[in-house]
Amino acid sequence: MSEGKTIHIVSHDVPYPLDYGGVLDIFSTLQALHEQGVQIILHCFEYGRSAQPILNTYCKEVHYYKRLEGHKGFCFHLPYIVCSRSSKELLDRLSQDNHPILLEGIHCSAMLDDARFENRKIILRLFNVETTYYKELSRHERSLFKRIYFWNESRLLAKQEKKVAASWPVLTLSERDQDHYNKEFHGKWVHYLPVFHPFREVKSAEGVGSFCLYHGNLSVAENEKAAIWLLTEVFDKLKIPFVVAGKNPSSRLQRIAHQNTHTCLVANPEERELQDLIGKAQINILPSFNKTGIKLKLLNALYNGRHCIVNQTAVEGSPLAPLCHLAETATGMQRIVQQLYHLPFGEEEIRLRKNLLQQHYDTATNAKALIAYLS
Repeated sequence: MSEGKTIHIVSHDVPYPLDYGGVLDIFSTLQALHEQGVQIILHCFEYGRSAQPILNTYCKEVHYYKRLEGHKGFCFHLPYIVCSRSSKELLDRLSQDNHPILLEGIHCSAMLDDARFENRKIILRLFNVETTYYKELSRHERSLFKRIYFWNESRLLAKQEKKVAASWPVLTLSERDQDHYNKEFHGKWVHYLPVFHPFREVKSAEGVGSFCLYHGNLSVAENEKAAIWLLTEVFDKLKIPFVVAGKNPSSRLQRIAHQNTHTCLVANPEERELQDLIGKAQINILPSFNKTGIKLKLLNALYNGRHCIVNQTAVEGSPLAPLCHLAETATGMQRIVQQLYHLPFGEEEIRLRKNLLQQHYDTATNAKALIAYLS
């Protein structure tokens, strides 16, 4: 049914290399739709990433547009993440045919008031409830300037998300975000569709690993806060080897990570190195302080790692809680780490993971659902 179907996908960023969750999801979406025979015309906003030939493997056409950075991307009535992705060239190109359009993120919603698209099949796929996400970023940020920016962005995003919810069908990555769009924004058509990912099977190794691991994009304030909290509140007195790994850590985080002989930091690991760390860890410990979206790093750990410890926020709105050990406080996490550190990861846990992850996160099943929504 989907063979030969053509769709436009508008991406907020160039979805390669796969060095953070948002692009991992989009790249996996391209792969999944391509496997279903869909012809994809991809449109990417470019800022800091060059053209990526690998995208032509999965797309019929790939077009790049410069993001308007700095003052050029600023306006008073739209969030910066939306206004900076305004492109007349993109909208003119999209208006030349009548293929369905999938917008990846509220970031790509600048076309909302363009009359040419009033009767077009358009679906917006959310990464997060961005209003909440930016409010949380403001709360965790140490820089006063960035706190003010994130707060103002959250205020403008609330208006944009409300308008979008009233105008377009919306797909969310978690049931919690679906509830939020229905209750707070009175969305006219909001559905939950699980995140796309590259993990085809559970590869978790049985037995015992040799350290605990936190990984994430460490340039994001929320992730840095989680890493520092684990280092200073959980592992400072718990003399069990603990590794923090991820992109662009601050000098402050690096300093804290190397204060103890049993803790360390791996900065900017390549994909293979990160996957090696996830697979060899005895415990992947991934608390979250942000109540929106779905954490792809948790899915990565569940498909490829052993024991996982999270807090309720990390799994809320997802079906993943039965696969994780939950703790809310530093003391609670210390207690569970001590219980699990020498406990072999076994066949029973792997079987449970296979069943639940196949049920909810099977890529082919979710690709068919997405195609149906776009039909």
